[in-house]
Amino acid sequence: MITRRTLIGTIGAAASIAAPTAAQEAAFPSRPVRILLAFAPGGGTDLIARTVAASMQGTLGQPVVVENRPGAGGNIATEAAATSRPDGYTVLMGNHGPMSVNVSLFRNMRIDPEQALDPIGLVADAPLVVVVGPKSRAQNLQELLTEIRTGDTTYGSASNGSASHLAAALLLQMTGLRAEHVPFRGAAPALTDVVAGNLDFMITTLPSVVGLINGGQVRPIAVTGETRIAVLPNVPTVAESGVPGYKATAWYGLLVPRGTPAEPKARLFAALRAALANPDVIRRLRDEGAEPSDLDGEGFARLIRWERERWATVIRQARITVD
Repeated sequence: MITRRTLIGTIGAAASIAAPTAAQEAAFPSRPVRILLAFAPGGGTDLIARTVAASMQGTLGQPVVVENRPGAGGNIATEAAATSRPDGYTVLMGNHGPMSVNVSLFRNMRIDPEQALDPIGLVADAPLVVVVGPKSRAQNLQELLTEIRTGDTTYGSASNGSASHLAAALLLQMTGLRAEHVPFRGAAPALTDVVAGNLDFMITTLPSVVGLINGGQVRPIAVTGETRIAVLPNVPTVAESGVPGYKATAWYGLLVPRGTPAEPKARLFAALRAALANPDVIRRLRDEGAEPSDLDGEGFARLIRWERERWATVIRQARITVD
């Protein structure tokens, strides 16, 4: 005969058994995490994202899958991440373009990334490289600036409003010089014209130009970060070369939808820190010209705001627009 006391005891025992299972299911992460990336597969940023993701999944104990969502200057991936469920399972590998630049370039952005996303931490900071073609007489940045002062100087970029365009616009503004901008659809065709001597110079990402540098088809004369980079140790920074205070880098960081709980954010940050302490990850990042970062979410948020303000000024003064 089942008494009331027996029934209550049975229910209590079942609850005590079920409770750990429910808690275990609720622990983050209990299923794969995806990182949305605003770039096509195969590029330098894609390699960085996949290297970091592979290391993070060892800490998280779940697969971390990179999902490429290129297009609209990074706005497609950014919007997809911002409108996802805020549970930590959708992460954005955000970069300076959609996070800090696009709000000054695009008139009809449907979200404000700074308001819609919470920064987890900065992954890496990657300076660009100032290069000239083999026919150029400029052996250093000051000689290039002297050539620009004579007039009729042209420079290429990957597109209007791209990192390469903005870095060159900032350099010209800080030196009080003018040059004609020639935008292309990607860095590769622009660099082809630098090699041919049709363009005088270009500022571009290291992955896009490292093969040409190694082949002697272009000459690196400065890097745009605060310090020199390991793969080009003899190439000075722009600031070292006579333009103090100059800095223009491409950075990458992890963000989640606004409203994501504290526990998933803490777990993701811990996994990111572990990845960036991995010697193999550090080597791969530096091979791409990127320097691993130690900025946490608050530091990353300050960087986003600072970059947003400075590039808004550059864009306004240079009258940069996008189609």
